Amino acid sequence: MFSALRPRCLHAVESRAFSTSTRLSWKSHKNALAEAHENLPPYPHGPARWYKQSDKGLYGGQRVRFGNNVSKDTETKSRRTWHPNIMRKSLFSKALNRRIRVRVSTRVLRTIDKVGGLDEYLLGEKSARIRELGMEGWRLRCIVMATKSVQDRFNMQRVALGLPQVDYAALALETAEMPPELIGQNVEDSEFLVEEDQDVEEIASTGAESKEIGA
Repeated sequence: MFSALRPRCLHAVESRAFSTSTRLSWKSHKNALAEAHENLPPYPHGPARWYKQSDKGLYGGQRVRFGNNVSKDTETKSRRTWHPNIMRKSLFSKALNRRIRVRVSTRVLRTIDKVGGLDEYLLGEKSARIRELGMEGWRLRCIVMATKSVQDRFNMQRVALGLPQVDYAALALETAEMPPELIGQNVEDSEFLVEEDQDVEEIASTGAESKEIGA
């Protein structure tokens, strides 16, 4: 009698057959990052260990901070947190000639205005800038560096320094043919690496034998 008067749930989901397989549309944070960075050089600092949402925007290395609220009368302390001020902005890229919608902190926005635009921020060469880019900043950096205008700019800098120009298209093809463990490493240096199966004692003995022969 009263069943017809009960309010129905507006978020009711239709029942589906039982299945042990996961939904195809579901992706974990790790899988989504791996798919976005599949064809890119590996980020030297890796994904964030804490505050993982910073991998999806330009956070400038900021994350949640913790502290206390202290009352003025009784000096009672209560725990609190400070979250970074994150905004969604459409930033214009001169190299790509279009706007890029990205999550960005207000601190990074001030830095972008100071250096002269999004491209200049992404192409920073200092180690501190590379560290604060994060996974999303590294992805945008690789996209900007692959444009023709930025490659011509790098070649002009090489000519000014007296260095030969680089054919970045041929370099990309050569890098794609290299094994993944050698990407980002000089091939000449890789010839002097010690294999894992070789013991330290064997290396020391071969060194002693070479000294005796030299003597």
